[in-house]
Amino acid sequence: MKLRKFTVLAFLLSLAVLLVACNDSGASSDGGNESDSSDYPNKPIQVVVPAGAGGDTDRNTRIATKYLSEELDTDVVVSNVGGAGGSVGAKQVLDSAADGYTVLAFHNSMIINDLLELADFNYEDYQLAGTSVLDLGNAFIVSADSEYTDLQSLIDAAKERPGEINIATETGAFTHLQLLAFQEATGTEFNLVDVGAAAEKNTALLGGQIDIIPTQLGLVQEYIESGDFRAVGIMADERLEGAPDVPTFAEQGVDITFDKFFFWAFPKDTPQEIVDQFTAALENVTNNADFQAELEPLLVEPLYMSPEELQAHFETLTTEYKTLHENSQ
Repeated sequence: MKLRKFTVLAFLLSLAVLLVACNDSGASSDGGNESDSSDYPNKPIQVVVPAGAGGDTDRNTRIATKYLSEELDTDVVVSNVGGAGGSVGAKQVLDSAADGYTVLAFHNSMIINDLLELADFNYEDYQLAGTSVLDLGNAFIVSADSEYTDLQSLIDAAKERPGEINIATETGAFTHLQLLAFQEATGTEFNLVDVGAAAEKNTALLGGQIDIIPTQLGLVQEYIESGDFRAVGIMADERLEGAPDVPTFAEQGVDITFDKFFFWAFPKDTPQEIVDQFTAALENVTNNADFQAELEPLLVEPLYMSPEELQAHFETLTTEYKTLHENSQ
């Protein structure tokens, strides 16, 4: 009997210990989930730039990540994943773990990828985190010895030789829609040549394989200053302070403007508190005087839009871009 009492007592004590351990384990597990967000970030953050090195997306992102690293107190590392107008890298982020350690840095081209059916996803499939940079200086660039001295001379030549003037683009990219809009507005037809991203466009123009490149003005400033390139116009509402000699398209009778905003986004199920923390850091970066100073010579400017403002802007542009695309068919 004494042996039986001891056995039952031991069993009950063991059961009690087990229950306490299970309860502690559950509490620890819950606390761990909270910790995953509350101590964010506790390791490096990968930023996927869905374009090659040397372009405006890459350049603007790398400047911003330097300041984001300071704000978030961790390494923020850029990874270039180009292809299909940005849709390859954008899809990689979409398929990544929603833990806050993979973020997309992209721009308006996401809308164009969707319109041209290069992607089966769009901005609505992400957790938007805001914007950091606005580019108002997309321009048409020619070689310094080009026969095209302004937009009118280019339009006249295109009408005389439809489909013969070579303009560089990247299928599905921002420039693709710009060129479709330009052809529609001017009644012209060009030979649109997919040469790749910004760096490849510069190489093609330098080598004489292309007659014109549409690109961010700040990316070719060194070539303009060296006498290799010349800008025939920018697609902005007014001339840029940093390039006062470059006329707008509107001044030359072509009413086309395109601005380009650079945004950040996480996989859809990323915890809101992580997105909020990153968004707050992003806003601080855009208000940082040193960040603003680094952007100035590149002819772009800091711009913070909250996720809600960005969502609304995406919706507006999607409607505008759809109309442009339909009219160009």
